[in-house]
Amino acid sequence: MYELVQAGEDSFYIQSPAKIGLYRISATEVCLIDSGSDKDAGRKVRQILDRNGWHLTAIYNTHSNADHIGGNKYLQGQTDCRIYAPGIDCDFTNHTILEPSFLYGGFPPKELRHKFLLAQESRAQLLLPEHLPEGLEMIPLPGHFFDMTGFRTRDNVVYLADCLSSQATLEKYQIWFIYDVAAYLETLERVKQMQAALFVPAHAEPAQDIAPLAQLNIDKVWEIAEKIVEICREPLCFETVLQRLFREYGLAMNFEQYALVGSTVRSYLAWLKDGGRLEALFEDGMLLWRAA
Repeated sequence: MYELVQAGEDSFYIQSPAKIGLYRISATEVCLIDSGSDKDAGRKVRQILDRNGWHLTAIYNTHSNADHIGGNKYLQGQTDCRIYAPGIDCDFTNHTILEPSFLYGGFPPKELRHKFLLAQESRAQLLLPEHLPEGLEMIPLPGHFFDMTGFRTRDNVVYLADCLSSQATLEKYQIWFIYDVAAYLETLERVKQMQAALFVPAHAEPAQDIAPLAQLNIDKVWEIAEKIVEICREPLCFETVLQRLFREYGLAMNFEQYALVGSTVRSYLAWLKDGGRLEALFEDGMLLWRAA
């Protein structure tokens, strides 16, 4: 873990739970794509930089989930590097309590205020194309999170962040976190058509052909959608829909799963309602969901 792997002439990634990209700007200067999950990840990245005699100029966060920005504060304090994050995710990076609050739908209980959902705050600026070094290009990848962004390097390596998951992860967790289901599917359809020397997803193995894995993720979205519609043949409240999905997929309920899977299921319900496949009813002081 935390080995440096060369992906192109100037492109690398650091093997970690959420892969960290590294792009060599010059013989002595590099930038990172994400920073890992916490201070320990930041320390290990710093060791890699020191061993190679590299100076860290900037961190480009793909999005603001804690496992992608957790090393920001440590690395910024050690190197005085700049940090950039896209769109709304910049606000979440500067005010990290927003992530568990958003997932829970209110002030989060202490079971959700930990490093896996609540990273240390760092000083991030809004990511714009003019902030990128020569040879690095932004690729919008919305869907998984608000304004998630990937990157393509001059040696044609594409960092895909969390826009898809490995087959093993899908089989283990079943319901992968998605904020905007429609945008997620559109992103995956675009990714299917992309060409690159190498694709580096954060939570799957690098691949030269990413289309099969993108299709697997698309198929999983539709599978979950069909299960939700089937569950809602009778009017049900959100909690019952969630309970039946947990039973269907053999998932164990805890605060973290309730927040992550629950937020995702709410996104599915909204998407299916807006698409005319579900309808929302208010009865006896409850919001109920029913197949249209």
